[in-house]
Amino acid sequence: MSDYVIRSGDRAAFLAGLRELVDFLTANPTVVVPRHASVAVLVDASDSIARRDGVEFVAAPFGVPAADIGEGYFSAWLDFRPISCGVIAVPPQEWQ
Repeated sequence: MSDYVIRSGDRAAFLAGLRELVDFLTANPTVVVPRHASVAVLVDASDSIARRDGVEFVAAPFGVPAADIGEGYFSAWLDFRPISCGVIAVPPQEWQ
C-alpha cells in the first residue's frame, strides 16, 4: 500500500464534461475564454518522500519529471497549447 492518496475523479464524467465544454464554446463564439487554463490531480501524503512518489506515479504517463517546487510541494505539468494538465502534492498543513 502506498503512503499517499491520489484525489482523482470519475474519468468518464471528466471527459464528457470536457467534450460538453468544447461543444458549448464552439456553439457560442462570443463566450470569452481564458488565456490559460489548468486542471490538476491532487496528492496527499504526510511526508515529502511519499508526496514526491505520488506525483511521480501520476506524472509517469505524462513523460515529465516531478519537480520539487519548495516548502514540501511537488508538481508535474504537461501543456496542451494554453491548457495545462498536471499533478500537485501539497504539505499536510496546507490541506485545510
